[in-house]
This record gives sequence, structure tokens and C-alpha cells, in this order.
Amino acid sequence: MVINKKKTMGGNVALLLAAVIWGTSFVAQDVGMEHVEAFTYNGIRMLMGTAVLLPLILFMQLKKKATDTRTSDEKKKAAAVQIKSGVICGLILFCASNLQQFAFNYIPEGASGKIGFITALYMLLVPIFALFLGRKQRLIVWLAVIMGCAGAYLLCVDSAMTIGIGEILTLGCAVFFAVHILYIDSVTDRVDGVILSATQFLVVGVLSVICMFIFETPRIENINTAIVPILYSGVMSSGVAYTLQIIGQKHTEPAVASILMCLESVFAVLAGWLILGDSLEVREYIGCAVMFVAIILTNLPEKKK
Repeated sequence: MVINKKKTMGGNVALLLAAVIWGTSFVAQDVGMEHVEAFTYNGIRMLMGTAVLLPLILFMQLKKKATDTRTSDEKKKAAAVQIKSGVICGLILFCASNLQQFAFNYIPEGASGKIGFITALYMLLVPIFALFLGRKQRLIVWLAVIMGCAGAYLLCVDSAMTIGIGEILTLGCAVFFAVHILYIDSVTDRVDGVILSATQFLVVGVLSVICMFIFETPRIENINTAIVPILYSGVMSSGVAYTLQIIGQKHTEPAVASILMCLESVFAVLAGWLILGDSLEVREYIGCAVMFVAIILTNLPEKKK
């Protein structure tokens, strides 16, 4: 029993650290965008994320090889499913991550926290989209969705009753992240999670680099100037945080894991305030609070009958 408690505590700490890294990564993205363009930033950081995960994959495969009893045909079929799933995940993540990155060009003040919270709307969109897959939702989830919409309104729509391009791009990012989560949920029992992550990072990185050369003018000196935030996003956010998520979720209940991970948006606001001196209006802070409560509600476990 003591061992289980220790593992649970370790899992919670791992997920909390992942949320801290993801939240502070919004600051790195904000700073990086001062020197390089969106496709350049994402292309380099996603390829870095792939490189960070490769040693872990190699270690896991060597460990698994000794106990793998599948036939060659079974291995080929599994590899085909793995590659297909990784490519599809990569295409979805390419849209989500680049919409988010471009949003930093249009929300100059308080960008880190605001983009972090609007992105967190995916937690509310997932149950809505799940309806179309035939999954019924509890009443409390619909209450959370209404609260989330109200919070997003306070956060996105200014006093002149207008919504900016940055907010629209981030809302689009949240939509793609919701689709991303639902797709992963549909294939997670058939694929290796770490390989799936590395494959999707590779797809996003390659596509972003191609777009970088087509639509942008990358300069080595600018990349060198932004190398610290790019390294942080690539190594810490993509590689380390994802590994912490895998470790944490093995020893943490799903509802608790979701709540801990959604703290990412809170850490995004705190990091923006502490590091960049970002600030939001009172109305926007209220919107953040309402959205956070809504996100917590969607992750509350269902009472057993």
C-alpha cells in the first residue's frame, strides 16, 4: 500500500511538472517569435522534440525485443498502423501548433496567458465533439461547456465587442487540439505512445520546415538569437514534458491526471506575468477564472451508482 501511495505521489508530481513546462513554454514561444517566424520556430522545435525522444524509443525497443513473440506479419501490420497513426496525428498537430504560433503575432500584450487559456478550450470541445461519435455526456459537462463559452467570451471579446485575429487563430488551434485528443484516444490501444509522439513531431517538423522555405525568409543569425526559447520548447516542452506525462499517467487516475495537466493554462498566465510582465484586464482575468472552473468540472469523475 505504501509503495502504491509513493507511486501515485510520484505520478502526480510528474504531471504537475509537465504542466509547469507546458505553461512556461508559452513564454518561450512569445519570446522566440520576436526573432523568427512561426513555421521556422515550429519546424526547428518539433525536430528537436523528435531527436530528444529517439534515445528513449531505442531503449524501449531493445527492452521490448527480448519478450516480443509476434510473427513477422504481425510486426509489419503493427508497424503500418503505427506509421499511419503517427502521420495523421502529425497532420492534425501541424495545423494546431502553427495556428497557435501565428496567434502570437496578433496578441502582443498578455499573449502567453491569454493564448494559454484559449488553447485550454480543447478540454471543453472534446466532450462536444465526442457527441458526434455517439458518446453521451453528463449534465455537469454541459454546464462546464456553457461556463467555458462565457469565460472565452470575456477573454476574447474586448470592450468594443470585437474579436481579434489572434483570438480566432487560437480558437482554431483549440479545435484541432480537441480533434487530436479524440484521434489519439481512438488509436492509443493499438500503438506505442512514445513512437506515436516522435512520429507526429517529425511530421510537423518536416512540414513546417518545407513551409518555412516557401513562405518565410529564415536567417541563421535570427535563429541563433532565438535558440534558447526554441531549445526550451523543443527539448523541454516536446521531449521532457511528454515523457513526464507518460510516466505520470501510469500511476494517476485519469480524472486527476486531466486536472493536473489543465493547470498548464494557469502556469502560462503566471509565467507571462512573472517573466514578461504581461497583464490582462480585470474582465480577462474573470474569463480565465470561469474557464478554469469549467475545465475542472469537465474532469470531475462520475459518481458510481
